[in-house]
Amino acid sequence: MIKINDIEYELVEDSRNGFDKEAVSERLTDYFEEFDYVVGDWSYGKLRLKGFNDKKNKKFNKINDINNLKDYIENYCAYGCKYFVIKRINVD
Repeated sequence: MIKINDIEYELVEDSRNGFDKEAVSERLTDYFEEFDYVVGDWSYGKLRLKGFNDKKNKKFNKINDINNLKDYIENYCAYGCKYFVIKRINVD
């Protein structure tokens, strides 16, 4: 379990040791509170974050479907980049 900004997350995937709690804490804003998952990838030394939801979330949108994660990594992230997936576990 990882706690960032008083929200608990579970590290679901950590490809190539992409998760850096300090870097995530600096970039993770309240914007991401509506998402079930946050994906972070590293490109040119910079951390990029994107929120995803599962279909049970009332704010589900096809663009942010967690089932499209593989496509997102392959098509929108740098080839072979370090990345991680964290899942929010204390959803209200």
